[in-house]
Amino acid sequence: MQIFSTFETTSYLEMAILTLEKKGIKKESIYAVPLDNRQEERKVFDSLHRSDGTSLIDIGMALATAFSVFGASIGFKLSWGPIYWGIIAAIMGFVLGFSIRLFTEVILKKKRRLLKGKHSEVILIVECEESSAELIVNVLWNHFALGVAKVKDQ
Repeated sequence: MQIFSTFETTSYLEMAILTLEKKGIKKESIYAVPLDNRQEERKVFDSLHRSDGTSLIDIGMALATAFSVFGASIGFKLSWGPIYWGIIAAIMGFVLGFSIRLFTEVILKKKRRLLKGKHSEVILIVECEESSAELIVNVLWNHFALGVAKVKDQ
């Protein structure tokens, strides 16, 4: 049986390996594989095949709606009429909202976009008998593994 787990590079990983060795798991049965994390900056604009779940047009649409209502209301008193002024105000509101959202994503949230949350930096693979699997899983969870999975040999 193989048990896979992911850890951040901390002293907890080393303590987990030492605890497993004290519990009778051989050094040859424990593999630690470091991962290479993303070095490049994440993209602000989504493509057809990749999306990060962040919308850049949400504030723009809300402001376009509000500005169009305001522009149409004032348009009754102006020479071009409410329809033209409603469309002009909607475009202005959308551009303003899109600019606000783009500014917050590019400038203010740059650090958050690089990498979110905790990162798996090491994969720990332990080969063991099925009888000791539960003990190993508990040791890994107690030493703050980010994730644990078991694979049975066929």
